[in-house]
Amino acid sequence: MIEHLQQLLLGLGSGAAIAALALGVLIAYRASGVVNLAHAALGTFLAATYFSLRQRSELLLPIPDLSLTIGGEERSLPGTIQVLPDDYYFTWGTSLVITLVIAALYGLLIWVLVFRPLRRAPALAKVVGSLGLFLYLLAVTDQRIGTQGAAVGGREPILPQDVVQVGGVDLPADRLWLALIVVATTAVLWAASRWTRLGLATRAAAESEKGAVLVGLAPERIAAVSWMTSSVLAGAAMILIAPFAGLNPGTSALLIVPALAAALLGGFTSFWLTTAAGLGIGMLQSEILGLRTDWTWLPQLDLGQIIPFLIIIGVMALRGEPLPSRGAIVTGHLPKAGRPRHAVAWAVGLGALGTVGLLTLDSTWRQGIIVSATMALIALSIVVLTGYVGQISLMPMALAGVGGFAMVKLTDAGVPFPLAPLLAAGVALAVGVVAGAPAVRVRGMNLAITTLAAAVAIEELVLQWSWFTGGRGGTTVPPAELGPLDLDISAAGADFPRAGFGVLCILVLAVSAVAVANLRRSETGLRWLAVRSNERAAASAGIDVTRTKLSAIALSSFLAGLGGTLFAYGHPSLSVDSFGVFNSLALLAITYLGGIAGVAGALIAGFLAEGGVMAAATGDGASQTRFALQGALLIAMAALYPRGIAGAVTALRDRVVARLRPPTESVGAVDPAPADEAA
Repeated sequence: MIEHLQQLLLGLGSGAAIAALALGVLIAYRASGVVNLAHAALGTFLAATYFSLRQRSELLLPIPDLSLTIGGEERSLPGTIQVLPDDYYFTWGTSLVITLVIAALYGLLIWVLVFRPLRRAPALAKVVGSLGLFLYLLAVTDQRIGTQGAAVGGREPILPQDVVQVGGVDLPADRLWLALIVVATTAVLWAASRWTRLGLATRAAAESEKGAVLVGLAPERIAAVSWMTSSVLAGAAMILIAPFAGLNPGTSALLIVPALAAALLGGFTSFWLTTAAGLGIGMLQSEILGLRTDWTWLPQLDLGQIIPFLIIIGVMALRGEPLPSRGAIVTGHLPKAGRPRHAVAWAVGLGALGTVGLLTLDSTWRQGIIVSATMALIALSIVVLTGYVGQISLMPMALAGVGGFAMVKLTDAGVPFPLAPLLAAGVALAVGVVAGAPAVRVRGMNLAITTLAAAVAIEELVLQWSWFTGGRGGTTVPPAELGPLDLDISAAGADFPRAGFGVLCILVLAVSAVAVANLRRSETGLRWLAVRSNERAAASAGIDVTRTKLSAIALSSFLAGLGGTLFAYGHPSLSVDSFGVFNSLALLAITYLGGIAGVAGALIAGFLAEGGVMAAATGDGASQTRFALQGALLIAMAALYPRGIAGAVTALRDRVVARLRPPTESVGAVDPAPADEAA
C-alpha cells in the first residue's frame, strides 16, 4: 500500500505541470475560442530560453538558422544574443523574470500574428495554423538545444531538492512545492475571474462576444491579455518541471495531449476541475509506471499514454453530439474540393513521366521518385478524410506504421505478396476505425484533439511493442516478390534503388489516385461533400452522417496503411521513428500547402516530402530549418490562401480560360454550377 501511495505522490510533479499547461490552454480558449496545440512547444522554447540565460547569459531568438548571401558574402542570422560579457551570469531570479516577460511578449505576438487573423476562419484553418506554430517552435527549439535538452534543465533546479515525508512516504520536495504553486495559481485565477474587472469582462466575452462589444468591452484586448497570461503559464510550467523531467523538444511538446485531456474534463471553463484533472492524470500515469515495474507480465510500454486518450474519447463520446445543434454557426469556408478532370489521362501521363525518370536518371533521382510516390499515397488518405469530408485527422503516419509493420509480420508468417500488403492495409483500416469510431460524434478542433491523442497512443502502445515492430532497433523487411518477378528495392552500388520497385510504387499510386478521383465524382463523393458542407442539412436529405464519416475513415486508413507497406518495402531496415506524431503533422502541413481538397494536393505533397523529388532537385536533405519554414508558410497559407498550391494553379487556369473564352451569345446565360458547389 505504501508503495502505491508513494508512486501516486511522485506523480504530483508531472501532474502539476499538466495542470499548469491545461490552465494556459483554458485561458486562451475562453478569451479567443482557439485551442493552441503549440502551447507545450512554446513552453519548451521558453524553458530553453531560461536555462540559456541562466547558464550562458545568452538570449535565444525564435528564428530558424538561415544563411543569406549579401554582397557576395554568405552570412547567417544570429540564433542567440550574448546579453552579458563572459564570466558574468544572471541569477536564477533575474533569468526567471526576464523569461516570463519574454513569454508575455511572445503570447501577444502569437495572438496578433497567428490566431487573430484566423479568428473567423473554419476549424481546419485554426488547426493548421496551430500545427504550423507547433512545427515552427519545435524545429527552432531543436536547433537551439538539440539532444542536450535533457541535461540542460537538471543543472539548475529552482525548487528545493530535499526529501520530505508525506503520509509516511518519502517524497522529493520539488514535486510537492510544484503542486502547491499550481493550486495557488488556480486560486488566483479563479478569484480574478470572479472579482476583477478583467476577469468579469473575460467571462462576458466568452459567453457572447457580440454582447460584450455592445456593452463597451474590447474582446480583442481581452484576448491579447489572456494569450500573454497563457504563455507565461506555459513557460513557468516547463521551467519548473525540467529539473526532474528533462527538456526534450519532442517529448515535452507532446505534454499538450494530457493537458488537453485535463482541460476537456474541466469543460474548458472550470479552473478547479482542470487543475484537479491535471494532477489526477499525472498521478495515474505515475502509478501505472510503478505497476509496470512490479507486474513483470505487463508489456514494457508507456501504458500511461492511454489515460489521456481514454479521457478524451470518453469526454467526446459523452458530450459530443451526432449532429451540430440547430443554432450552430459555421464561420468561414473550407477549401473548395474541385471536380477532378481527366483523372486517367493525368495518371497515365504522370506515371509515364515517373517511369521514364526511374529508367534514365541516377540513384538520387530514383530514390526521390520512390519517396514522393509513397508519401503522395499516404497524403491521399488526408485528402479523402480532411479534404472531402472535413474530418481533421492527425494520425496518418501512425496508421502507415501499423500497415508497414503488419505487412512484415504477415510476410514472416508465410503470406505472399501482394496479399500481405493488402491484408496489412486492412489491419490499418481496422485500427483506424476503432480509433476513429468514437470520434464520429465530434468535429473540427475536437476531432483534431481526439486524433492527436490517438496518434500518441498508437505510437506508444502499438509501434513501441517490440513483438510487433522490433522496438527501437526496428525490424528487417522481407523483399517484395511476385513469382519470378523480383520487386525488391535493394541493389548493389549505383543500382540502388532498383527501378522495378519504383514502377510498383507509381502503379499503386496511380490506381489509388484514379479510384479516389472517381469516388469524388460518385454518389459516395457527393455524400462526403454534403457532410463536409453541413451535417444537419445532409441528415435532413436522408444521408446517414455516421456511416458516411466511417466510410471515409475506413478508406483513409486503408490508403495510409497501403502507403505504409510501400514505405516499409522501401526501407529494408524499418524503424518506428519514421512514423512518429511529428511526421504526421509534417505530412498534414505539406498536404495543406499542396491543396488538401484535391488529388493534386496529395501529389504536390509527395513532391515536397522529405527525401522526395524536390529534395533530389535541390540537394536539400532533412533539416530543422526547412521544418521551421514549412511551419511559418503553413501559418501564412491558413490565414491568406487555404486552397493551397493546387488551388492557386486551378484559379489561375480558370482566369486564363475565362479571358480566352469568346463572349456568350445568349444574354444572361450562366455556366452550370460545379458538382462540389451543388453538393
